[in-house]
Amino acid sequence: MTNRLDTLTSWRADWTGLRVGVLGLGVTGFSVADTLAELGADVLVVASKAPDERAGLLNVIGARLVRSDLDTAPAELVEHRADVLVVSPGFAPSHPLLVWAAEQGIPVWGDVELAWRVRDKVGTPAEWILVTGTNGKTTSVQLTAAMIAEAGLRVAPCGNIGIPVLDAIRDPQGFDVLVVELSSYQLHYLAGQAGPDKVTPYSSVCLNIADDHLDWHGSLEAYIAAKGEVYSRTKVACVYNRSDAVTERLVRDADVSDGARAIGFGLGVPGPSDLGIVDGILVDRAFLEERFTSALELTTVDDLAAAGLAAPHIVANVLAAAALARSFGVAPAIISRALSTFSLDAHRIQLVLTAGGVGWVNDSKATNPHAADASLRSYPSVVWILGGLLKGVDVGDLVARHADRLRGAVVIGVDRVAVLAAFERHAPEVPVFEVTADDTGNVMTQAVDLASGVAASGDVVLLAPAAASMDQFADYAERGRQFSDAVQKRWGGSRDERPDDQSHR
Repeated sequence: MTNRLDTLTSWRADWTGLRVGVLGLGVTGFSVADTLAELGADVLVVASKAPDERAGLLNVIGARLVRSDLDTAPAELVEHRADVLVVSPGFAPSHPLLVWAAEQGIPVWGDVELAWRVRDKVGTPAEWILVTGTNGKTTSVQLTAAMIAEAGLRVAPCGNIGIPVLDAIRDPQGFDVLVVELSSYQLHYLAGQAGPDKVTPYSSVCLNIADDHLDWHGSLEAYIAAKGEVYSRTKVACVYNRSDAVTERLVRDADVSDGARAIGFGLGVPGPSDLGIVDGILVDRAFLEERFTSALELTTVDDLAAAGLAAPHIVANVLAAAALARSFGVAPAIISRALSTFSLDAHRIQLVLTAGGVGWVNDSKATNPHAADASLRSYPSVVWILGGLLKGVDVGDLVARHADRLRGAVVIGVDRVAVLAAFERHAPEVPVFEVTADDTGNVMTQAVDLASGVAASGDVVLLAPAAASMDQFADYAERGRQFSDAVQKRWGGSRDERPDDQSHR
């Protein structure tokens, strides 16, 4: 069957009757099942959770569903005799079903590999620009897509951003470019690609590397190796972070296409083949012939501040996105125009309101210490709301690094003991308050009440949890909404200012 899988590198290949097991029925899992059913494969979905709407649609598209606790391979999957399993990103390599698949010699694909194989559904395939990193992926994907769209090209931000790659490649209008956000999970499975047709990105970036998802990957080294896969076979530009030596090493060690260039970005003065900042001006010294003596102006820090994009980690995202867009030929003036109208996503350093001289900022998307570190660096005096699921990561260094800027801390989440211990060890002088509410509806109400008691004029109360949200909330978005709602309920009538339409500052 391996020979047949090697032939399945086009939408127009013969997929009829291919026996496929699909693991998971989230957004990605359903897109996989829907695609394969359309191709004529024999699809069996195995999931522990199956939303009623998606489960019902499986019957419509001709796929079957088995609900299972997934501790062992269910009988239906064994009897299916799958030629290949397509796995949703959340399934770790150590998962019992993947261990079983390896024992049975069943190949395993991720959704991104499947999408690459069938990328020609609506004609000439789009070029792919790949984006990964511990933090800033979604913002950088959106920025890159906005810049490319401003140039008049058809572009889709997709992947881990929430729109499956398979949905993008099946869009009947087609695209010139896909800007694909890839998690370390997706990259792990991409690294295991077999066969002759492997993902070959036009350009790629790893924004940064910090401890994250170590429980899934098993070690920091395995996590870094997965992130490095983003550069494999890149054709034009491998973009790396000049302030993160690991990303530069990953570029140096990558097996890229002939002619691919290493392009650095950073907040300092750029060298040739870099993007950076000179006297408050963001400049490109990479994509011009006279790069050893000249630079192209992209925008200014003041202009970014006017658009709510001046936090240092966001400026870094802008530079990375600009490098990707420039690699695709987008002119500097077009990049500047795109930035003037760009808005950050909700729950990313979002000012909810200011009351009594205290700013209340929702950065619920700071789901790990690296993201929280960038957020904390944006404000000189902070009451910090943090905690949740730590995913095997120690927050001690983060607490020690920012102790001097903390007016106080409010700890939420199931892993409170570890967070409280970190403050006791590294910042015993910082007042720390613990939210003991178990029911979701009261967690943020109590957190806002506690923060209100310690914050003073000139402070920012910052929700930057440094942890995942699924212990007490459905996701980071719900956590952010509940924080914003609690702030509005307590302070909405006494605010000093409230940004129009909850815009980002």
